[in-house]
Amino acid sequence: MDLDFHDFMSDIVKVFELVGVAILVVGSAMSFASYLVQLVRGTPRLAAFISLRATLGRAILLGLEVLVVADIVRTIVVEPTLESALGLGIIVIVRIALSFAIDVEIDGVAPWRKQGSGRDDA
Repeated sequence: MDLDFHDFMSDIVKVFELVGVAILVVGSAMSFASYLVQLVRGTPRLAAFISLRATLGRAILLGLEVLVVADIVRTIVVEPTLESALGLGIIVIVRIALSFAIDVEIDGVAPWRKQGSGRDDA
């Protein structure tokens, strides 16, 4: 089995993509399972829903981070073309917008306001 560098890096990218998707799927499933457990234990519906949104948002953010790693490796090592670099740029911009929106949804405050918001978890 003769595996050259390009094929090896392509396989690495596939592994990162698989891990990123697995994080999204498993994280989502765990978030919903936790939500159901909280409801069964008598946690108020709103509190359980807020917890669901936070854990689901964190799973999405982590999965996106890993998928961006795959895109970076693909762009730099596997397909170093101007077209793939532009595609990566668009992906990163969309990921930044999603991260910002999800972060605000989870914390209820803009990232630059966390320090002065009086919240202990910032």
